[in-house]
Amino acid sequence: MYILAMFPYPSGKLHLGHLRVYTIADVVTRFRKLQGRNVFLPMGWDAFGLPAENAAIERGIDPAEWTTTNMARMKSQLELMNASFDWSREIATCDPSFYKHTQSLFLLLRRHGLVSRKKATVNWDPVEKTVLANEQVDADGRSWRSGAVVEQRELEQWFFHITQFKEALLRDLKALGENEAWPERVLTMQENWLGLTKGAHYVFPAHAPMGLQLHVPLKGQDRYLENFKIYTTRPETIFAAQFIAISPRSAEAEALAEEDSKLADFIARAKDLPHDSMEGYQVKTVMATNPLAQVPGQSVAFHEKLPVYVAAYVRGDYETGALMGVPAHDARDMAFWRHHNPNEPIKHALTPTKNGPTTDMGDKVFVESGYMTSLAGDLAGKPSHEAAEAIVQKISSVLKDTELKERWKLRDWLISRQRYWGTPIPIIHCQACGEVPVPEEQLPVELPKVDHHWAGGHTGNPLESATEWVNTECPKCHGPAKRDTDTMDTFVDSSWYYMRFADPNNSSMPVSETAAKQNLPVDVYIGGVEHAILHLLYARFFFKAVMGTLFPTTGSSSPQQAALHESNLEPFKRLITQGMVHGKTFTHPETGRFLKPDEVDLSNPSRPTVVGTGQETKSSFEKMSKSKHNGVDPTDFIGKYGADATRAHMLFQAPVAEVLNWDEDKIAGVTRWISKLHGFVKSLPPVTTGNTGSWDAWAYFSQQPSASATAQWEADARIWAATQRAITSTTLAYEKVYSLNTVVSTLMSLTNTLVAERAAASDIVKVEATTRLLRMMAPITPAVAEEYWSILCPGQPSIFPSSAQPDETRPTANIVDKWPTTDDTLSLVEPKQRSCAVQVNGKLRCVVKIPAQGGPEGDAFQVWVTEQIYKSPEARAKLVDGNDIRRATKIYTAATGAMVNFIIPKAK
Repeated sequence: MYILAMFPYPSGKLHLGHLRVYTIADVVTRFRKLQGRNVFLPMGWDAFGLPAENAAIERGIDPAEWTTTNMARMKSQLELMNASFDWSREIATCDPSFYKHTQSLFLLLRRHGLVSRKKATVNWDPVEKTVLANEQVDADGRSWRSGAVVEQRELEQWFFHITQFKEALLRDLKALGENEAWPERVLTMQENWLGLTKGAHYVFPAHAPMGLQLHVPLKGQDRYLENFKIYTTRPETIFAAQFIAISPRSAEAEALAEEDSKLADFIARAKDLPHDSMEGYQVKTVMATNPLAQVPGQSVAFHEKLPVYVAAYVRGDYETGALMGVPAHDARDMAFWRHHNPNEPIKHALTPTKNGPTTDMGDKVFVESGYMTSLAGDLAGKPSHEAAEAIVQKISSVLKDTELKERWKLRDWLISRQRYWGTPIPIIHCQACGEVPVPEEQLPVELPKVDHHWAGGHTGNPLESATEWVNTECPKCHGPAKRDTDTMDTFVDSSWYYMRFADPNNSSMPVSETAAKQNLPVDVYIGGVEHAILHLLYARFFFKAVMGTLFPTTGSSSPQQAALHESNLEPFKRLITQGMVHGKTFTHPETGRFLKPDEVDLSNPSRPTVVGTGQETKSSFEKMSKSKHNGVDPTDFIGKYGADATRAHMLFQAPVAEVLNWDEDKIAGVTRWISKLHGFVKSLPPVTTGNTGSWDAWAYFSQQPSASATAQWEADARIWAATQRAITSTTLAYEKVYSLNTVVSTLMSLTNTLVAERAAASDIVKVEATTRLLRMMAPITPAVAEEYWSILCPGQPSIFPSSAQPDETRPTANIVDKWPTTDDTLSLVEPKQRSCAVQVNGKLRCVVKIPAQGGPEGDAFQVWVTEQIYKSPEARAKLVDGNDIRRATKIYTAATGAMVNFIIPKAK
């Protein structure tokens, strides 16, 4: 079984987010090992990337040196947390032995037509001086890392053709959703990013104003501007179209700018505008006509010319680079229209209700499905989905190029980066031969040493100036040539690293077919939901592409075909996404400034104050950051409380998927539990091979005790019932993973039961229950469980088997079985109950469960049965106010207690 947590970037310092994800992974691993599974939990380093390069520039050292030092430091920190990582499989993406295979996979996919180099308008980070994928630009048009406003540039770039797998990537989300294998939130995010939409292509004829002839040649297309072709996912809203907007990067805008210097200036300026800017330029030399004008029977109003804008918010790389502006039914269109036409009335094609307003609903934007207004003519009152297909058919009958279409938001993956610290692109550029792949036997293409670059604090890509490395021989014609100076996006490394863990020492190929069949896909993958789109989508693509090329199936002529015909080509069977860890912040009551730890007086924890002034601070839990002074060093915490207490505290504070508010004070409950259990274990007689292994719980509890042994039998029964329930509860929680916090609370409760029944219960039951408790807690607190195990079972084998294979030397007694299981005794030891019908003044109010045995006789029985009834939640909910049975003046009971009638005086 293969369990994996997302590998870390070696920043040099472990944080609580690391501790949480790796604790969860280790707990699941240890649980499965105790169940007898052969499990491995590997660990490695996502070691390439900009932070190392920036640190190298700041410090004047090689990024390899900085990264190696950090990896060693973080490894020593990880070893403190009592995790069972398989370090024999350790990998680092910056190691040539790893990126040799990254390069070979690049060439493999290139041979299958999945990689190409082409000119593209790209996102350029002016601070980091590198290209960003669309996914690395946030909603405000800023770089995901530097925060700089992203610029647009046209460059030759390398792309992975992920779009060739779009159908398989979308289809297989359904399988990942079965049995909640992947969180619904992640599946939805991926589905939205793939962005399959159904819509229509429309053609809006272009005209010059005042009946003049339009003569605008389109550069490089051997044709003139005749129309604007748009794609819309809401074909029915064409009745309310009020303008045409085209992208500043479109061929139409470029052509119109040839005769309009102000438009040319705007296009130049638009490159630096955020993608949601409402800036635009109305082109006075061209207008458009709604294609409805050519459909017989439509209103003459559609003959009205529509203004044409070059708008910054229209993307040039999406569909046709033009859209029809429908302010009434698109928020961005409304914002743009009102920015440029504050007083123009809004036309509405849809209304929420069938008998709603006809066309005038002011500036209200309605984006849902609805019913057509009177603007739609004979389609008025029709549901929007019916009208959409009908109007496309009508327009297509008179205008060509009008048709229903499916479109995808997904674009090919741009992987070129103009930086040093990444995997070099294994391509050589030759003037005679063009792009030539580096021969496999010459891989890896290693990064050259450029110490002068770091020592001088230079920015930019040092590979471009590494002349001895760049200048090389063409492998094909042996003439002079140059190496490609781009490196790969670090997401390429993390898109296949999990495959390498399956076969980390294979020098000839990324992973052998035998290792792939034995270990892949990953059974349980654990990491943050912030990776839902980038990493997880790329990893899914890579697995489908690589498995389909390395190990093609019979009848599959290409990896694309293999992906389409094999729905099991997914890298991660199950995905667990944990919540973030937030730290406690303290802010100044007047300025709102975040206070440093030494500025807060915590002598009274319930009322923290500002040092020096005594003012009460405001406190909250927020994402940990240096600026908020709320970070916690997990190694310090482990040093203070121990690894196991820290792990239990981490899990106990919140369900796995939720945000964890880290509160050091609350670890007291965990330490008390561990201490209490220690004292209890030491009070028990040690287990030896002579006094355990033959006890039969069923035989013991199926025999009714003698009168003198009743108290002991009942105490034993209470312990054993609690143990059986705990086994059921913890097993389910470990399997589901998301409720690991309940494991700790369940084991605390079982410990309390053991301690409470210590005096009355028999040693054998206490010992049998405790050995099961120790095994149930072992995945979370492995060192504590082993220590207590050695106290209780001296000389016995470890709780954790050294191998998942059967061990003939391992004793077969219950004491040393692996994971505890229930033994069907719960029905014997649960308190016996019977139904009791509760009446008030002769009317049935509820039926509750009360003990079947016990209780005094005579008048005292009525008091006892009243107490038992009122203990049940059903009775407390139903028997209130006028039905409060504690106010009864008379009580009539059946001899067995099957029915009780309370006579309660009616209020006067």
